[in-house]
Amino acid sequence: MKACEPLLYLAPMAGVTDSVFRRLCRAYGAAGLVTEMVSAKAICYGDRHTFELLSCGEEEKPLTVQLFGHEPEILARAAEKMAAMGFASLDLNAGCPAPKITRNGEGSSLLRSPQLAAQCVEAMVKASGLPVSVKFRKGIGREDDVAVEFARCMEQAGACHLTLHGKTAAQMYAPSVDLDCIRRTVQAVSIPVIGNGEVEDGASARRMLELGCAGVMVGRAACGDPWVFARITAQLNGQESPAVSAAERMRVAMAHVHGLVEEKGAYVGVREARKHLAWYMRAFRGAAALRARINAACTEGEMAAICEEACAMQEREGAL
Repeated sequence: MKACEPLLYLAPMAGVTDSVFRRLCRAYGAAGLVTEMVSAKAICYGDRHTFELLSCGEEEKPLTVQLFGHEPEILARAAEKMAAMGFASLDLNAGCPAPKITRNGEGSSLLRSPQLAAQCVEAMVKASGLPVSVKFRKGIGREDDVAVEFARCMEQAGACHLTLHGKTAAQMYAPSVDLDCIRRTVQAVSIPVIGNGEVEDGASARRMLELGCAGVMVGRAACGDPWVFARITAQLNGQESPAVSAAERMRVAMAHVHGLVEEKGAYVGVREARKHLAWYMRAFRGAAALRARINAACTEGEMAAICEEACAMQEREGAL
């Protein structure tokens, strides 16, 4: 099966990387896009909300669907449905540390059962005929390091490439990423490995690539900052990355808000936009007060007014 090609990937983040955000990141240089994780079991049951998470636009394609589950036969059925819907590839989530996922033996809990994870990959490959990758962590407990063993098992099961978040589940998102673990995993398998964890600029991306990674995956650094992909690309090429003005930041932020309202309706769209808008303004002077106002906003118009005022304040005070 065909291995990965893009260099820069947007990480799948639950409640964040929906279609609107993916399109923004693609516009600024994210070559590889993955849906937020979706339940294989919910797909098999025809859950309406789950299928809403699979909504995508033409400009996002080719698009990878990330599935979570632990039952090979369920994952196989879901994979077959995803292939029928025209998705380009599949990814098995073996890294999510959230208790509501791991208590069911899914996400990072699969690291305890590499043979079961291998059966899941084999079932997905066989049922879908699509390339199947695996995203996983270094281990579960803070001192765990099972990455090499797990990676070899996934390769033997037929995975086309791997994405390794170089932290344990116990670490959640706390520093720091284990670069040596990523290096050893790259050297242990013959399929491509994407490096994930604390990639936020050209220097951190270059460190991953120097370990032998075929690409890098950007997660939280992209929240409120889709320009991060363009900056990384420029910095890797030895070019100067242009600064983003407050006006441009607010223009894109409101395009993001509008897209969420268009796709999800005013009530849901505005409420989901709150966290995004706060992220866009986190570097602004007075960010805490702005965040409080954003969290109280109930309409797109109120959010637009906050953006206009925030932009004027930053430009007046020369904060950005």
